[in-house]
Amino acid sequence: MRITTGEEKVIYIDPYAGRSEQYEPTADLILVPHGHFDHNQIEKVKNRASDCRIITHKEAIVQGKHQTFDFGFVKVEAVEAGYNRMHNPSECVGYILTFENGASVYVTGDTSRTPQMASLTQKQIDYAFFCCDGMYNMDLEEAAECARLVGAKHNIPYHNTATTRGKPFDRKRAEQFHAPNRLIVDMGEEIVLEK
Repeated sequence: MRITTGEEKVIYIDPYAGRSEQYEPTADLILVPHGHFDHNQIEKVKNRASDCRIITHKEAIVQGKHQTFDFGFVKVEAVEAGYNRMHNPSECVGYILTFENGASVYVTGDTSRTPQMASLTQKQIDYAFFCCDGMYNMDLEEAAECARLVGAKHNIPYHNTATTRGKPFDRKRAEQFHAPNRLIVDMGEEIVLEK
């Protein structure tokens, strides 16, 4: 996904889907939740600002502790992810981004339910994106349970099909995500992140 901040800074998260030319806006920050190919195609992001930062799980977890990064235009907090047979929590993270306007976004990365999710409700997250393909991470039902735990204002399913089977998003499957405050965002669709 791509986020353009109010300061015109461009953040790419989970670079994978689409062609390289779709990553044309110059990147200021690239966030990678773990090393699997369907989340880590940073070579597609050819246009990068001279001070572009790339954060992967290696920078996000240091000596077993999840890190926080403040770039001025966004604060990025690494949070727990993994907890299933395909994703080790020591090699996977999710990210919570908080922007200058106060809006916050949680991107789970590939994960199942984590011990930390129940405490995230205190952060009053505005937009939560849940990976939910059901093969390599949680399925739609578990993702909806996690959405209830996190308590975000908007719960958005993404990466909801196994990428080995084609496109990473299926609208019909997204409609089966029965989370409170569900918001479906199609591939290529843009939304405004508001507090």
